[in-house]
Amino acid sequence: MREDQFRTTYKKAVDSMKPSEEMKKVLIDKLEQRQVRKRPHKTVYIAASVVLAAGIGLASPNIWKHLNNPASPVQVAQVKPAATDLVRSDAGTSGSIVIPKLQLPDTESGAKTDMIALVVYKGNIYTHSATRIDAADAAALRGDKLGRTKGDINEWSGKDEYIELASNIGETDIYSMKGYDSDFLLMSYTEMNGEVYAELYEHTNGITVNSGADLFGKLNLAGRITSAQWEGFDSWNNGLQQYAPLASGEALDGFVTALQTAKPLAAEPLIEQGIYDSEDRKVIYLQLEDKARVELTLFGQGLVRYGQAPVFFEVESGAFQTLWNTMNP
Repeated sequence: MREDQFRTTYKKAVDSMKPSEEMKKVLIDKLEQRQVRKRPHKTVYIAASVVLAAGIGLASPNIWKHLNNPASPVQVAQVKPAATDLVRSDAGTSGSIVIPKLQLPDTESGAKTDMIALVVYKGNIYTHSATRIDAADAAALRGDKLGRTKGDINEWSGKDEYIELASNIGETDIYSMKGYDSDFLLMSYTEMNGEVYAELYEHTNGITVNSGADLFGKLNLAGRITSAQWEGFDSWNNGLQQYAPLASGEALDGFVTALQTAKPLAAEPLIEQGIYDSEDRKVIYLQLEDKARVELTLFGQGLVRYGQAPVFFEVESGAFQTLWNTMNP
């Protein structure tokens, strides 16, 4: 499809989904940058919350736009949380991490809030997932239709507007996903003029994490990885997309197994201590047999983070280091 045809089709899809002006601008901005090979971006860090109070000086909505082209793993700009973040992780009494439900905005103060893409389902808030699926593969993973979103949430919405299937992604059909629990992962799916537009949304709040199994177990990684790639920090940070193959075998298998028993650590203290100030990071992309693609960020200290869930995982040092050492430029 030519670029001008893609623009026309995508614009029609955006208009049909009736997004807010803010979300429409994000999608159009993404189109404008499709041909850009290198997309430098400043590495700043995100609070794992849907709501960021504008009154405390955090970033504007346009930082949430995708920085990679549609064919590559998506990166999301991030904002370093302030001490007044509305959502935080607290350590439980047995070494677990309790991630409370995302707090809904209080509009009585008159403060405008900045938002990330979200869908409300069964009283829980699902946010854009760190697991991706290409449009061509989405139909095969589409499960039961759960309903159609109401594109009525915006930065001024109050708690009473966060009703079932409320969203800020426009009007689109929501489905369960074959092979995954709908309490964890959902798919938005729209077809227009033969083109498919699909995104995944995950529920990683309002849960207690006792070990890596409580998060990674929901991704069903064991025995389902068909290929893997990794990317160094400089490539990731500058949008260079310099991916290298990550060999299957004992190193990767041992790491995936160790993820299940990894110790959870609250994200906020680590972020405040400057974990993101270091460039000692590598990103791995795990392609699963159902064509879903899982992105994990590895930190040289032996830690792993998935998406924006406000928790890091400390992986058994032997398994972590063995995999880390295989990823050399």
